[in-house]
Amino acid sequence: MVYKSFYEFGISDKVLVALSDMGFEEPTPIQKLTIPPALQKKDIIGQAQTGTGKTAAFGIPLIEQRPEVSGKYPYAIVLAPTRELAVQVSAEINKIGLRAGAAALPVYGGQSIELQIRSLKRGVGIVVGTPGRVIDHIHRKTLVLKEIKTVVLDEADEMLNMGFIDDIEEILGETPKGRQTMLFSATMPKEIIRIAKNYMEKPVHLTVDAGEMVVAKIKQVFYEVREEGKLNALTRLLDVEGPSLTLVFCHTKREVDEVSGKLRQMGYPAGAIHGDFTQSHRDEMIRAFKKGDIDILVATDVAARGLDIPDVSHVINFSIPQDPQGYIHRIGRTGRAGKSGIAITLVSPRQYRQLRLIEQSAKTSIKRGSLPTKEQVRQAKEEELAGSLAELIKEGKHTSFYPLTNRLFLKHSPEDVAAAALSMLSGQGAMEETTEPETYGGDKKDKDSVRLFMTIGKLDKIMVGDIVKSISAEAGIPAQNIRNIAVFDRFSFVEVPSNLADKVILAINDSVMKGKKVRIQHARKRENGKGRGH
Repeated sequence: MVYKSFYEFGISDKVLVALSDMGFEEPTPIQKLTIPPALQKKDIIGQAQTGTGKTAAFGIPLIEQRPEVSGKYPYAIVLAPTRELAVQVSAEINKIGLRAGAAALPVYGGQSIELQIRSLKRGVGIVVGTPGRVIDHIHRKTLVLKEIKTVVLDEADEMLNMGFIDDIEEILGETPKGRQTMLFSATMPKEIIRIAKNYMEKPVHLTVDAGEMVVAKIKQVFYEVREEGKLNALTRLLDVEGPSLTLVFCHTKREVDEVSGKLRQMGYPAGAIHGDFTQSHRDEMIRAFKKGDIDILVATDVAARGLDIPDVSHVINFSIPQDPQGYIHRIGRTGRAGKSGIAITLVSPRQYRQLRLIEQSAKTSIKRGSLPTKEQVRQAKEEELAGSLAELIKEGKHTSFYPLTNRLFLKHSPEDVAAAALSMLSGQGAMEETTEPETYGGDKKDKDSVRLFMTIGKLDKIMVGDIVKSISAEAGIPAQNIRNIAVFDRFSFVEVPSNLADKVILAINDSVMKGKKVRIQHARKRENGKGRGH
């Protein structure tokens, strides 16, 4: 049977209404393949990428199979490789189950385990967790899996790559033998196949073809540029394309820092995430990106795992992916939920063969593009400026300047006055306050300095000078030692000498600025403070 609507699956009205509320119109290929056998409680091996709709593919059956009477222990558990993915999967399951009265609880490292224990004691039907934290709860006997009816392994190959294979097997060993198991993985390495053989009963094999995984609505294009010209190419594309939310992928943490730092210096509202940042920093950056407080998020592949942001319009590969699967993973971050998207790859001449290999392996076509000219960039900026002016006029925010313009018109022509005003605005780079950061002290990072994260920003009426004065006065350090301040809407960054960082944190943490209590901490993890990745 070819399923064309969710109604044809025979699922409950409450779930159908929830799916409609979420904006789901018709099932994706992986949902069409997965939901019928999953509802029949068959074991499933699904080969599908992030972005294909697999969370709903297993989430809908989990909600439909909830017991009529809630038990003391969970009836389903979903294992995910990262805390970000665990939170996102849990949130989507909760949306699907909202009207049906079903709920999922995320458990992951980095969140208070006592808080999770209290939630588990109250009872929850579905647990979504990272393997490490699930193991912690099992050992503490705060999570009991003896009533589990269904286990889902989401992004199993990523859990394998992160060294969770032993944890997965231990968790599976705690569940009843007659349970249903659903395993989803982009690739099928030997260890994943071994788990399937050892822990699954006559699984149904489902595959979404790579050609389908590259969402048809994603426009794919590459630009051939020399390595040293990539940043210039990136800014031209940002100016002309005018994307809403843009993910920029880099190979290394250093490259992420360099690209995001230079973008901020040039006035672009950019943030960055990679493995050296604290989890709280990464969470704050992702929240700011989702809300549109920053338009550009520069990331490594590892840091972007599990990201599910529906409104990403552009994915830009600043560095070409190292393998075809990496390309599929990256570009799948746009074109979500049936929306269109654009995937751009910057390729140096020596990487041309790698691009063709990606095309062949991913069964896709990436068209060559011509970079925007300086004239096109200028025209794009003028259009943006014209749009801003039109909006101001529409809202009537300009009328207080009528007396000034009348005086100017006595000496100059209206054309000269308007052109001069536009010239001033164009030189400043913005019509009104945006989420672009204010900067202070240049962009050169002293090797003996550290970066600190502060929970205060423009929306709190804070300015660069306020931060400098507060740190200088409270910590008693010279203002010239406070460098590279970047102020965003809800948070800020500042660099101080490493030998003074603890003094600054002690002086500023929990202090009050502009009437708001401020938290301050290291923006990066200390090298000796990296714990287990769960």
